[in-house]
Amino acid sequence: MNLYREMERAALLEEYSRERARFERFAAQKLRIDMSRGKPGDDQLYLSTSILNTVTDETGYLTEEGFDCRNYGTLTGLSECKRLFAEILELHTDNIIVGGNSSLQLMFDYITQCLTKGVSSCPAWSKQGKIRFLCPAPGYDRHFAICEYYGIDMINIDMNADGPDVKMIEEYVKDESVKGMFCVPKYSNPQGITYSNEVVKRIAALKPAAKDFRIIWDDAYCVHDFTDNPDKLLSIYPELVKNGNEDMVVQFASTSKMTFPGAGVAVIGTSKRNIEEISKRLFYQIISYDKINQLRHARYFKDLSGLKKHMKLHAEILKPKFSVVLDTLDKELSGKGIVSYNIPSGGYFISLDVIEGSALRVGGLCKEVGLKLTSVGATYPYGIDPFDRNIRIAPTYPPIDELKTAAEILCVSVKLACLEAMLNEK
Repeated sequence: MNLYREMERAALLEEYSRERARFERFAAQKLRIDMSRGKPGDDQLYLSTSILNTVTDETGYLTEEGFDCRNYGTLTGLSECKRLFAEILELHTDNIIVGGNSSLQLMFDYITQCLTKGVSSCPAWSKQGKIRFLCPAPGYDRHFAICEYYGIDMINIDMNADGPDVKMIEEYVKDESVKGMFCVPKYSNPQGITYSNEVVKRIAALKPAAKDFRIIWDDAYCVHDFTDNPDKLLSIYPELVKNGNEDMVVQFASTSKMTFPGAGVAVIGTSKRNIEEISKRLFYQIISYDKINQLRHARYFKDLSGLKKHMKLHAEILKPKFSVVLDTLDKELSGKGIVSYNIPSGGYFISLDVIEGSALRVGGLCKEVGLKLTSVGATYPYGIDPFDRNIRIAPTYPPIDELKTAAEILCVSVKLACLEAMLNEK
C-alpha cells in the first residue's frame, strides 16, 4: 500500500469508503469489548488458584520464626516475604517493608506523608509553597492522578528510546520547588521501555536543589518478561549509594499481576533512613497488614526461582495476545506512514502513536462500535496529550478471539481518523 500522504484525493476517498464500509459492518455487530486497562485475563487468574491452599489448618499458620499469622504484630512484614521481595528488587531485607495488596496505596500514603510531615528533617511539602513533580510521558495515569488529587503541578518529561530525557530532568531539579518524579523503569507504562544503564546511573547521580526530592520508582513489571532474554534493568540502589543519594529513591512493587490483583502483596524498598521514617507513620496507621496473605505468597513462590517459573506461565498466555495485536497492526497499518508503535519484550501494554491530532478521533470511533480503550490523553498529565497522538493498547484481558476483532476495529478506526485528517488538508 502506498503512503497515504502520497495518494491523490480520489484514491484517499476510495480508501476511506472501503474502510468505512468495514467500520459499519463492525458497528452492526453491537460488540462490547473491553481493552481499557491492563487487567489479567481469567486464564491468568487460574494460574494462581492453588496459592489459596498454602495456608490452611493442615499446613499451619506459623511463620518460620514461629509467629502465628492470625494475630496482631510484625508491622513491617514477615521475614520470609521480605526475603522474597529482597531477591526481586535486589535489596537487603532491612530495606524492605511488606504491605497490603496495593502498591498504588503505598505510593499514595508515602506522598501523603511527604505532604503532611515532610522527609529528611525538611518541612512538610504542604508548607513549602508550590510543589512540582516530573512526569515522564507517555506514562501511567494513576501516578498523574495522585499529583492531580493533591494539586501538585506536573511537568512533562519526554521519553526517549532508552528512558526519560535525563537532560530535562537534570535541568528541572535545579529548581527547589521540584520535589519528585514518578516513573516505571522496566517495561514502562505504556511504551514498554526499559531504562538503559546510562539513564539509571544519571538518575542515581542527580543533585537536586531540594534536599527532600524523592523519586517514586514503580517496579510494576520487574519480572513480567515475555522471552528467555528479557530486558535487564540496572539495580538503582547500589548506584544511589555510590553517589550518597540512597534516600532519594523509594521503590514500589506488588504481586498484583503475578497472582491475584485484588489479593496480592505490595512492597516498599528503600534506604534504612526512609524505612525508619515510614515505619513511624505505620505505627499510627495500622497494627499490621494481612500476614496470612504474605505467608501464602512466601510459601507459594519460595524464592525468586520459583517466582520466575510462575511468570513463564503468564508469558505463555500473554505473548500470543500481544502477537495478535502486533501482527494485525503490521498487516493493516504497515507502510501507510500514519503510525508508529513499540514491540515490547514484557509488561502489559503496547503504545500506538497515530498522526498528530487524530488520537481522540480514533478513540471516538472505537467507542461507536463497542470497543473500550484507555481514555485518549490518559497517558499524559491532566489527561491532555499535547500532540493528540498516543493510544495505550491493553491486550491482556480479552480472550484471543475478541482480541483479533478488537485489533481489527482499532486499525480500521486509525485509518478512518487519519484519512479524515488528510482529506481535510487536501
